[in-house]
Amino acid sequence: MAARQPGLAELPGEIAIFPLPGALLLPGGRLPLNIFEPRYLAMVDDALGAGRHFGMIQPEPEAPAGPEGPRTYRVGCLGRIASFSETEDGRHLITLAGVTRFRIAEELPMQRGYRRVRADYAGFADDLAPDAASAEVDHAQLLAALRPFFRARQIDANWEAIERTEPTMLVLSLSMICPFAVPEKQALLEAPSPAERARTLIALLQMGAHDQDPADLPAGRRLS
Repeated sequence: MAARQPGLAELPGEIAIFPLPGALLLPGGRLPLNIFEPRYLAMVDDALGAGRHFGMIQPEPEAPAGPEGPRTYRVGCLGRIASFSETEDGRHLITLAGVTRFRIAEELPMQRGYRRVRADYAGFADDLAPDAASAEVDHAQLLAALRPFFRARQIDANWEAIERTEPTMLVLSLSMICPFAVPEKQALLEAPSPAERARTLIALLQMGAHDQDPADLPAGRRLS
């Protein structure tokens, strides 16, 4: 049974943020994280005791750092810790479930070394709808863009599994895991609707299939 989605009034007003380039969390998505830095171990410990929420957000490439650390984009995604385990060497292995996007309204004083913000969820109420991820997706067009993209990057995919995946979930998964640049990942996050995200993803795949010579890439990777 799917977890009940919270209402806007139930969302935390103040949240920790985890600035991590290239790590994209989307509403309805699931992001595995290997936590080992002391400040982020503390962040996860605190989140586990208070609603299990924190926000994923990307630093802006080449932007000057501020007093609190790297300058981040203003829009991130609130996540809830859906699974947790601790390794023998003290790392936290968690899965973060995407809840809704947020804007940074204000940066707050750091706590135990990690950053905190006041989150503004205005404009993102649709992220909490039961069918928030649904969109009209041209499955054939998506696959036609995906095949040359993977081929150009020597990504060995399980095509049988990909073709069986429901199109809107495929858009969600590919947006999160494909090796796009940070600004491209941010464009996918900030897409105003699932349909627009699907169109953006297809455009990025089409452009990405032609911007790199496979001979310049390392040995192939496996995506299943």
